[in-house]
Amino acid sequence: MIRLAGKSKGSVCMSDLTSTTAEKSLESPKLSSNVTVLTRDDRTFYVIGTAHISAKSVIEVRETIEHIQPDSVCVELCETRFQAMNDPDRWKKLDIFQVIRQGKTLYFLANLALSAYQRALGEKFGVKPGEEQREGIKVAEEVGAALILADRDIQATLKRTWSNIGFFSKLKLLGSVFEPAGDTEELTEERLEEMKDRDTITEMMKEFAEALPEIKEPLIDERDQYLIKSVVSAPGQSVVAVVGAGHVEGMIAHFEAQTEIDLELLSVIPSTPLWVKSLKWVIPTIILGAFYFGYQNQAGKSLEDMLTAWILPNAIMGGLVSLIALPKPLSVLTATIASPITSLNPALGAGMVVGLVEAWLRKPTVEDSETLVTDAATMKGLYRNPFSRVLLVAVCATLGSALGAYIGFAWVLSILNS
Repeated sequence: MIRLAGKSKGSVCMSDLTSTTAEKSLESPKLSSNVTVLTRDDRTFYVIGTAHISAKSVIEVRETIEHIQPDSVCVELCETRFQAMNDPDRWKKLDIFQVIRQGKTLYFLANLALSAYQRALGEKFGVKPGEEQREGIKVAEEVGAALILADRDIQATLKRTWSNIGFFSKLKLLGSVFEPAGDTEELTEERLEEMKDRDTITEMMKEFAEALPEIKEPLIDERDQYLIKSVVSAPGQSVVAVVGAGHVEGMIAHFEAQTEIDLELLSVIPSTPLWVKSLKWVIPTIILGAFYFGYQNQAGKSLEDMLTAWILPNAIMGGLVSLIALPKPLSVLTATIASPITSLNPALGAGMVVGLVEAWLRKPTVEDSETLVTDAATMKGLYRNPFSRVLLVAVCATLGSALGAYIGFAWVLSILNS
């Protein structure tokens, strides 16, 4: 029976465990070169740097845990991902209407693209993505070690990452959803093992930090802190941690620095400032005010011009951009009609309305959801699968409506100033 050990909450100083050394050499020839041994007082921590699609990593995890016979095994999972890993039928439970109503179409598409890419790589190397984590869980049960879910909740990580990136970075992220899941041909097993090397990882992290500093902090740096705090808080004298190789250097740095780490603070999902929330009402308020001004002061002529300036770009862009996803004709008509209206109501997006219409017309089945990840590996598959097609239609309608609203807003303002 696996024992899930709980973690202490609140601000805890890692210097509670006084002396510290980070051993760069291995204590035993039986340990892989990808295992870093950290010691503090009479406790020893074995950090295994893995690649999530590496067959060799799976073997290293098993051999290390069997050799060490640790008191605790920490895996790079949170409760949400742990439950998902143990629920192979989760795709069958997807409700397309609920995904659209909750406004999670873009998040779901991005997650789907990542899952498809990992699956494609896994099939190439004959390993399921995250198999080394599954192996860690399995061997922990076999040796009677406490299992620690050491990572931060995935929702907190994603929301902190999203809130940390700027507007243009978000646009780049939106565009990447429509790119193919990725080419797996260039990545060889030898290259995969090279990527676990400490020097290689350090160089990759530097490049990542330079290219995407606003993403690296919440996605990597904060989780380095969270992971090492969870590892140090694990019960027992010997602890094995199974983490992605990209986290090892950061974890060692925080371990050696004995920095104070507050898990609750790292888990806080930042709330949207009131002034930011109010921004989505600025355009509708100005547009409605302009309509009223035109009606009151220009005997209806200016109002007619402004209505044209608002409706025309919204309708055209809403319908035109939605065509990128090749929707049903009724969905295009819905996008054309709904966009000028929903752009004046931030609580109701055009993508939500159009997505629900497309879902009603296509009626995705359980079978479609079962093949979703496989189909998402290629752009052709994304369009072929009714489930993912509905999501694409909803996202395109949202983007088209947003573009139309910005054009219409500028046009109406030009009429007001004339």
